Amino acid sequence: MLILIETAHAKELKIISKSFEGNEQKGISTFFGDVQIIMGIDEMNASKVIIYTDKDRSPYKYIAEGKVSFFISTENNSTYQGSAERAVFLPNEGEYQFFKNVHLRQLNDRKQIDGDEVIVNTKDGTATAKGGDKKPVIMIFNIKDKKGSK
Repeated sequence: MLILIETAHAKELKIISKSFEGNEQKGISTFFGDVQIIMGIDEMNASKVIIYTDKDRSPYKYIAEGKVSFFISTENNSTYQGSAERAVFLPNEGEYQFFKNVHLRQLNDRKQIDGDEVIVNTKDGTATAKGGDKKPVIMIFNIKDKKGSK
């Protein structure tokens, strides 16, 4: 199943899944099975995605669950790739929230964050992370030496 939606910011939202259930009155669309969401260069994949829309049918919240993988870009041209068990995207705030077994790589600067909760704001380029009860946050940096090599 393929669904195309124009968002308020004039980007095309493309959703591919095995099945779909929608309730226009409640503004809830649920996609099941190998769900792939593409908007611009950003992409998110999951087993299940729920999209909440306002009265104008503009998406304001996405919840992705089950084997979530993603590629996202920020307004300052940073790109991230990673995986988590659950993700929430709030497009009006430009915020991605990733939960449980999060692995996030910033591709431009070759940084990596692993944790139980990671939040990335695509508008201001900030990220925060929290570890779980028994797992700390792990950050990995690739540092160049003074000669410019890694």
